[in-house]
Amino acid sequence: MKWHQKSLTELGKALAEGSVTSEALTRYFLNRINSLSELNAFVDVNPELSLEQAFHADKLIQSGQKGPLTGIPIAHKDVFVTKGWHSTAGSNILKNYLSPFDATVVEHLGPQGAGMVCLGKTNMDEFAMGSSNENSAFGPAKNPWNDKCVPGGSSGGSAISVAAGLAPVATGTDTGGSIRQPSSFCGLTGLKPTYGRVSRYGMIAYASSLDQAGPMAKSASDCALIMNAIAGHDPKDSTSLAKPNEDFSRLIGLPWQGDTSAASQPLKGLRIGLPIEFFAEGLDKEVEMSIRVAIQILEGLGAELKQVTLPKTKLSIPVYYVLAPAEASSNLSRYDGVRYGYRAKEYKNLAQMYERSRTEGFGKEVKRRILIGSYVLSQGYYDAYYLQAQKIRRIIANDFQVAFRECDVILGPVAPNVAWQMGEKSKDPTQMYLEDIYTLSANLAGLPAMSIPCGMSKSQLPIGMQLIGNYFNEAQMLQLADTFQQTTSWHKIMSEISNSDVLGENNDR
Repeated sequence: MKWHQKSLTELGKALAEGSVTSEALTRYFLNRINSLSELNAFVDVNPELSLEQAFHADKLIQSGQKGPLTGIPIAHKDVFVTKGWHSTAGSNILKNYLSPFDATVVEHLGPQGAGMVCLGKTNMDEFAMGSSNENSAFGPAKNPWNDKCVPGGSSGGSAISVAAGLAPVATGTDTGGSIRQPSSFCGLTGLKPTYGRVSRYGMIAYASSLDQAGPMAKSASDCALIMNAIAGHDPKDSTSLAKPNEDFSRLIGLPWQGDTSAASQPLKGLRIGLPIEFFAEGLDKEVEMSIRVAIQILEGLGAELKQVTLPKTKLSIPVYYVLAPAEASSNLSRYDGVRYGYRAKEYKNLAQMYERSRTEGFGKEVKRRILIGSYVLSQGYYDAYYLQAQKIRRIIANDFQVAFRECDVILGPVAPNVAWQMGEKSKDPTQMYLEDIYTLSANLAGLPAMSIPCGMSKSQLPIGMQLIGNYFNEAQMLQLADTFQQTTSWHKIMSEISNSDVLGENNDR
């Protein structure tokens, strides 16, 4: 049985019927992780602890206390502190750090919550700073479609784990596109919820006003099931919104306006906004063509197309790369070698210990962003850079609200290009930053956004399509994504090809 090609619903049904046990399922995925270790998707695996959680899940199932996710394995991005596994945020500064507690997301999904089984921690760009997973202290992770290409970042390891069938689903975080872009590059469905929907407690901070956790899975329906488990107010997180829990899968399978007579046009009444700025110069022709075809499919399903404008899109890059480094310079000041984490072996005094510990512990990109952040926050530059960026951030958010008067959801590309070759952009940080042009604005505005597979390049690399919704409209976005996935087969083709033709049948162990 190829369990790695099954949806969460199918795995849950198999566990409930006794076709497989959580222990057997966990061993199956641990074996795949081991057999495909060359992808460098995982940075820490603890089989003994994973199997212990699986035994617990099997007892719950046998006693009739099974939930929809009980016993299903999951991979966690290394940015979530996880008791029993190392939590390093992909950095040497936290090498060998073991957290005494679980992040709220991990807790909600784990044995005391939904009953899922942790397979391990996935590779990532150091402190979530990067778009390629090449900034990891553990070395770059490799795209399963082409191991010479990047998987995207910063949640590259999580994307690989699902795309290569090493885990049925994974958690990720999105500060400027770090769920959506790797999902696009690896052929997955990835969702960044509204800022504050999911608790940030226990999530190692990069930029606190931008960071948001979300699921990375094979389909919209799988993402909805994970959202049901992780969303909700958390009193331990001051940025967590006091919103009542909801069923994010409640609209899946239903027509947009609930009119069952419109079976041939399930999206009748849906207004899709196409920003002029998202289809301008710089967008790869193959990427644009795939998205245009997807738009035609949605129009055929009854959706109405609206041309909208987001005039400050180009400013999202300079605004983000002022605000995010500023917050990072503050958040990362706690890593000083005193309380936990890496400490330099040789130093003469306290000041030198700080300097050497941080110099040796942080990677090049992290140092670059700390320096940028310290500069824009310094006296004489705060008003000119940081304060001005905050003002433009509000204008960007207002642009979206104007656009949403004309449409229900905004559609466009996730990234200007498909996955690029390892090392192709890493020597030019500015070129790397430009790859985030379509994703950053949703983070700056705090809006929900997601990536869904919609095509394939001539070089056999996945292409993703981005959906951006208004605040708290995740359920409707998932409804739209699911309707597209019920009509097309890109998400299924991605799963089948990435697990057989590309990786080889000999890896189905």
